[in-house]
Amino acid sequence: MKVDVLVVGAGLAGLHTARLLAERDLSVLVVDRRRSLSSGIRTTGIFVRRTLEDFDLPGHLLGPGVRDVLLYPPSRRDPVRLTSDRDEYRVADMPGIYEHARGEAESAGVRIRLGARYLGRSGGVVLLEGAEPVAARFVVGADGARSTVARDLGLDVNRRLLVGAELVHPIASGTTAPAFHCVLDPRIAPGYLGWVIDDGHHAHVGVAGYPGAMRAGVRHLLDEFAADGPGRAAPVGPVERRGGPIPVGGVLRRLACPAGLLVGDAAGAVSPLTAGGLDPCLRMSELAADVTTGYLRTGDASVLRHYDGGALRARFRGRLALRRAFAGLRSPAFAEAAVGAMRTPAGRWLAARVLFGDGSFPDVDAHGYSVAPVAD
Repeated sequence: MKVDVLVVGAGLAGLHTARLLAERDLSVLVVDRRRSLSSGIRTTGIFVRRTLEDFDLPGHLLGPGVRDVLLYPPSRRDPVRLTSDRDEYRVADMPGIYEHARGEAESAGVRIRLGARYLGRSGGVVLLEGAEPVAARFVVGADGARSTVARDLGLDVNRRLLVGAELVHPIASGTTAPAFHCVLDPRIAPGYLGWVIDDGHHAHVGVAGYPGAMRAGVRHLLDEFAADGPGRAAPVGPVERRGGPIPVGGVLRRLACPAGLLVGDAAGAVSPLTAGGLDPCLRMSELAADVTTGYLRTGDASVLRHYDGGALRARFRGRLALRRAFAGLRSPAFAEAAVGAMRTPAGRWLAARVLFGDGSFPDVDAHGYSVAPVAD
């Protein structure tokens, strides 16, 4: 088989990029080692207001709007409640979101092959386990935080990673009020937090942190947290486990070369402070599709310079600095004091700016790059 672009990874970043490329009249194949898009899910599926406003997401796959965030200290006493006058978060049915994205991609002409693992690229031919080799002019790595494509193409790789784990289970309708419960406790989530949120049908209970600082395995810490996680409703059906690495070192600098480029977690396209990756993966996919199309149409490698991770990193130095400060919050007493500081007017303002603001991830259209239309 010969294609213009091979996309490795059928997550949201890969499927969105593939659809955009197919709409630009390129032949696109997506491969993923999973045999089902509903398996191996590694995200809670929390979409922020900015994403909901800027992208056309299927409303029937989104839970009720969440306006309240409760920030708990390690003692779990006297949480700080922040309330927005707008819906700030909605939790998605991620298996449904992936299937929806798959349908849109296939409607645009994308071919999708599951159960095919990327093995490597040599001389324009990509070797796959579980499928025949593919001759591809360009490879898009959308294969997660520990990207094989990135290493194979000699691009930058994520080195600063959290590890997260989550329980997802059905709940009885009407048993909870929409709220995002966040617990800052370095004993269970060093460098990050524990969380409880639901989509109206399923509860999501999770923890994440730096693996080297976890006193026990992440699965054990998750079970410990889930036993008394604030705001959690009792399960009324089977419990699913999710988990995986989360890059928090910011967008990688070297993201593209004449053989391919990176999107999504593979590119480090995750907010370094909040660790949210759904909004940045969609935004960077737009630029990735434009740059890929421009390069394949012209053969001019200088086009790839527009896909510049360094320029994006420069736009959120403050978030990277806050990430470093958050990473150093290893004492329960310090965490207790940090939440206490959020009870002051200045602290509440800063917390609301982080949780409800529009600057979690920078816009990528500032590059000023767009693809010229194809001549008739």
